[in-house]
Amino acid sequence: MTPAPSNVAALLVQARQRLDAADADLLLAHVLGRSRTWLLVHADDAIAADDAARYEALVERRISGEPVAYLTGSRGFWTLDLAVTPATLVPRPETELLVELALARIPVDVELRIADLGTGSGAIALAIAKERPRAHLLATDASEAALEVARGNAKRNGIGNVEFRQGDWFAPLSGETFDLIASNPPYIALGDPHLSEGDLRFEPPSALSSGVDGLDAIRSIVRHAPAHLCTGGWLLLEHGWGQGEAVRVLLREAGFVEIATERDLEGRDRVTLGRQP
Repeated sequence: MTPAPSNVAALLVQARQRLDAADADLLLAHVLGRSRTWLLVHADDAIAADDAARYEALVERRISGEPVAYLTGSRGFWTLDLAVTPATLVPRPETELLVELALARIPVDVELRIADLGTGSGAIALAIAKERPRAHLLATDASEAALEVARGNAKRNGIGNVEFRQGDWFAPLSGETFDLIASNPPYIALGDPHLSEGDLRFEPPSALSSGVDGLDAIRSIVRHAPAHLCTGGWLLLEHGWGQGEAVRVLLREAGFVEIATERDLEGRDRVTLGRQP
């Protein structure tokens, strides 16, 4: 029988043999209520038996594919610390490109109205709201459980210029127009094998897949966006790496101009945008 690890370093060595080192570090830091830097400085510190047991349980859950963010209950995004639950999609680094592109089109000193459709944990709306405190953000989601998480994240990060409403896409925004609309909608095709692999197995299906080609939600957003955009307003959509051309066609057919697709840090099509003339 393998002896129980006696200290922080030994526990990490054992865990890193079974999962990614960064995940092993994050989970132990979570269990101990410390930072990853603390783990390095205190590598020789003894580990209490109950902490070791809690850690082992989390390691096993991670090995089974459960996202680290669900195990720790939080995920960093932009400059924010966000609570995350299985009711929300786990915020991903590539979505920060959508935030960057939106901020480039929102002046700092102007009071504009911005909508975030399918806000989930609130990541996009809250990141924009923090950087543009004079803007008014309105974030929608069909899931009340997700909105509860998003509202908590607004409070957690001290952000007060975001309003949350329940409803599918534009349904809660009847008769209202915005200077910019952003969305990271579901865009994986139904039946895609990735949905039954890794972390995706644990995330809400409604936040991941949309129709046989993954574009149903994007089609709906593009179709209704012109009625909710001011003249000159922008629509920004995150999508899958192979969907840039299809989304550009949808925007062109809807009458948008200055259409472009921007690539993420790995060189993959990630965000397509267009301006209402």
